[in-house]
Amino acid sequence: MRPLPRSRLQAQKATLPGTVPEGTRRRILEEALRLFASQGFHGTSIRDVAKKLELQPSALYAHFSSKEHILAELVQVGHEAHQEALRAALRDAGTEPAAQVRALVRAHTVMHAAHPQLAVVVNEEIHALPPELSAPAMALRDQSVALLTEVIRRGVEQGRFSPPHEAATGAAISAMGTRLPYWYEPSGALDLDTLANIHAELALRMLGAR
Repeated sequence: MRPLPRSRLQAQKATLPGTVPEGTRRRILEEALRLFASQGFHGTSIRDVAKKLELQPSALYAHFSSKEHILAELVQVGHEAHQEALRAALRDAGTEPAAQVRALVRAHTVMHAAHPQLAVVVNEEIHALPPELSAPAMALRDQSVALLTEVIRRGVEQGRFSPPHEAATGAAISAMGTRLPYWYEPSGALDLDTLANIHAELALRMLGAR
């Protein structure tokens, strides 16, 4: 499959999790998300966002004090939704490490494929934020990584997994999801449920699951 260039993300509908209330603030976030994903944070101005929404820039500042604060909220929303999906998957997976890895990887895959713009912004544009604005989201990211790390550790201790290196394998498993916005097209021949199962199977193979 050919890589999906960032410019094509602009043509797609930008979607946010349902936790963001309807209204002007959500409309600002959705339009900024689409532009940040396709043009990059530094390639997008407040005026660009306001123009797309047919608003004056001052109207945006009534909701967000800066472009950085818009990005910070998008990054926070993305990390919160991602972690909620992981924890829900883990709760329903039982206690067997392989089943837990399968559940975590499936949730991770679905989240990145269902919200490609948000995945790109969360994973790549967060570094444009100053530390004080990125810190809350980075803390959530660390917690999400710890969920998979802990399952892998227990699987190794129980003799269920035999990865060549725990941390490196965990990072490789996570990376399968982060690249999805650049190549996966939901309207193609590969449906999301099948893709999630493929990723789960690949993760277990990388872990040397028994």
